[in-house]
Amino acid sequence: MSDASDATPVPAKTSEPHPLDALTGGAFSAATSGERSARIREWLSTQPGVEKLQEVFKELSARDKGAARAVRERLDEIRRAEGQEAIAAEWAAKAEALLAAAKLNIADALAWQRDAAKAGAPLSREPLSVLKQRLNERVKTIEDLQHRVQVQREAAVLLAQRIEVLSTKPWKDAQSALELLNADVGRWQEQAQALADDSAWPSVEARFPALLDASRTQLLVVWEAFQSALAQAVLAAEDPSAPLPPVPVWSDELRQARGLPLEAGAAAKTPAPRPSKPQATPEMREKALQAVQEALAKLEQETAQGHGKASAGAATALRAVLKVHGKLIDAELEQKVHAALVAAGELEGWQRWSADQVREDLVARAEALLRRPEGQSLGGRKMQETLRQLREQWKQADQGAPANHALWKKFDDACNAAHKVVEGWLEKVRAEGAEHRAQRLALIEEVNAWAQSQAAAAAQDWKSFSRALHQFAERWRTGGHVSEKMFAELQPLWKQALAAASAPLEAAQKASLERRHAMIDEAGALGAAPGLRIDAIKALQQRWQAEAQAVPLDRKHEQKLWDAFRKPIDEAFNRKSAERERSASELSARDRAVVEASKALEAANASGDAQKIRGAMAALERALKEPAGESGVSENLDKKADQTLDGQAQAATDSVADQNEAPTSKPVPAARPVVAVRGDDRPGARKAVPAQPTVTGRGGDRRDGRGPRDSGMQGRGRERDSAARGPRLGDVAFRAQRDAMEHAQGALRKLAAQAHGEALTQLLSAWRSRDAAQLPSVQELGGKVPPTARTAWSQAIAAPAAGGAPEALLRLEIAAEVPTPADQLAARRALQLQLLTRRNDPSPAQTWTQDVARVLEGASDEAGARRLQSALKVLLGK
Repeated sequence: MSDASDATPVPAKTSEPHPLDALTGGAFSAATSGERSARIREWLSTQPGVEKLQEVFKELSARDKGAARAVRERLDEIRRAEGQEAIAAEWAAKAEALLAAAKLNIADALAWQRDAAKAGAPLSREPLSVLKQRLNERVKTIEDLQHRVQVQREAAVLLAQRIEVLSTKPWKDAQSALELLNADVGRWQEQAQALADDSAWPSVEARFPALLDASRTQLLVVWEAFQSALAQAVLAAEDPSAPLPPVPVWSDELRQARGLPLEAGAAAKTPAPRPSKPQATPEMREKALQAVQEALAKLEQETAQGHGKASAGAATALRAVLKVHGKLIDAELEQKVHAALVAAGELEGWQRWSADQVREDLVARAEALLRRPEGQSLGGRKMQETLRQLREQWKQADQGAPANHALWKKFDDACNAAHKVVEGWLEKVRAEGAEHRAQRLALIEEVNAWAQSQAAAAAQDWKSFSRALHQFAERWRTGGHVSEKMFAELQPLWKQALAAASAPLEAAQKASLERRHAMIDEAGALGAAPGLRIDAIKALQQRWQAEAQAVPLDRKHEQKLWDAFRKPIDEAFNRKSAERERSASELSARDRAVVEASKALEAANASGDAQKIRGAMAALERALKEPAGESGVSENLDKKADQTLDGQAQAATDSVADQNEAPTSKPVPAARPVVAVRGDDRPGARKAVPAQPTVTGRGGDRRDGRGPRDSGMQGRGRERDSAARGPRLGDVAFRAQRDAMEHAQGALRKLAAQAHGEALTQLLSAWRSRDAAQLPSVQELGGKVPPTARTAWSQAIAAPAAGGAPEALLRLEIAAEVPTPADQLAARRALQLQLLTRRNDPSPAQTWTQDVARVLEGASDEAGARRLQSALKVLLGK
């Protein structure tokens, strides 16, 4: 019978795939959120439709909000794009309507661009970018037309002035300039007609066509009168019976040519006689030239600075001067005058247009003050400052161009509406100011009451008193804002109350200052005394501390007083310390000998000679062991070194003999017999534990537990140590010998390292050239290399080069514990594992000399030499 159960196994529950998995590439069945987000991003790259995006977002937002965020962002992007397309279509239609109109207003075109940007229309994308460019070009064309109208107007004025100037000159000069003037007038009429025939002419402002028509009419009237007068003058010159022209200068000239008196003809025309100015004198010409140049310079200055109103006035003044002195100036100055007048006319028109642009911007900014988004509204003070700035900018705009009353009305209404916020804020500030004033008056009354209560108290805690005054002052500082006028009224009352309250503290501080100055004088007397009285100084310091704790002063003032009090005492202690150091610095004979030996050792250290350094170290050690009373003997120590050493050895031998003979005189106790005791060797029995020696921690107790040592012997041992060491050195001598010894040991180590490096370089050079003669000697290699190892190295170098020894190099690096190149790390690990299995073999640290010989048997290469050098640098120095 089978033991298996009859029950059929239940299959594991498998999750059914989501209907949208096929659409999203398995995003709903993904195991992790990151994988689900990645699949959603892949699906979004296929640009799915809006309906599919909404369906996936509805299902996915309930499962994984992080993965659904990408779908939601795509839906928001599509909505924004659709909204921008609708806005773009709306503003494109408005732009098309503006462009299709026969008359385009510049303000409407600029308002279209501003309002479209505020509405969020995509002006940088087509078709709005193209429409914006077309509108800008149209506006530029209209502005250019208006500018050309102003130029034509000035040109007409200049032509009329030229005709007027010619009427003041001889008629023959006018006749010679007639052809050129006729060409200029014809050209001006052609240009004026071209302006009127332009397609953008209906879009210019209404005042410009009227200006052009008026200039044309005026110029034609003057030109026709000039032509008729000149023709009559030519006819009168040819026919003496012909009538004279209406121009006074020409008629006088023709009358003189006919031989008629000037008075007869001039009496009928002008009541005043004309013979007074037939010829212009040099003084008159100079005066006329100076007047015209001054007026011209003023006009050029105002035009360069961009002053519209001032340039217009200067142009009018120049025209007036030109009418009076125009016939006395030369042609070059006349040309400069005409050019300056044209520039002034251009500036006047541009200033008027630019000022209107600035005014419209200021009106928009003033109207926007009350249409700010929720939560971004301006406060009262900020609103007041903004309105003040806007009105100041409007004044500046009015200074450069004529006023615009319609825009001023809109601007003033907007500013008045926004000023209501400022009025509400001012009312609030006034209410808060009245409240703060009441609080400050209450605080003044509280300070007065507190001062009266403190005056009635018998004893005062001055620290608490000062703390209370400080708290009152802090409350006054944080009492809230009041107006400057109100603060000027309250501040004297507060100062008076605070001065009355702090009067007792100021009196106590004044008395405390007198006591502290007295203690400062007392401290000066104690510091100047020949003997330093420590008890009196301590008592004085305690009195100072008690006074400082009782009456508080200003921190900086109290610190200055404390420094003045402490200074004489510190100087006295410094003098005592200096005397102590001076007495300690006086060297004894033995200290001088040690100092001189230390200086000699320092000189030997500077020489860099190892033998001199060792000799100087020995001399210093002898000076240290020399007794205090035998300093004179130190001069002959070098000569009698052998006798001294022999004497010391003999003395040491005698003392050892005495110590060995002393115990023999005492009876030796008989040794106790050893009794054999059989231990308990039964299973589980505990063996006897030997008694541990008792250590009590006292200096006289023995460590073996047999009682204290002989105190007499211990005393004699200390005396022998002190005698061998000699008396204590002074501080100067001790420091000098310690520094000299440390420097000597460092110099010897440096020289040894230098010699070691040179020997190692010679070893590698001998290996590279296969020349055993270059191998360093045993002394140069150091005590770590035995002579047998040096002989083996010499034989390995002298023999022909064999194959490499990579294992020997690895053993050297293991022995020296230096790093191995990266490409040899695997081989080093394998060798270390092999060394672990060879328990009875010597370690690399024991056989490194043989490993060096094996390496030297092979050929030298740069990598091997570098590895051998790094290993021997450590092994030869151990």
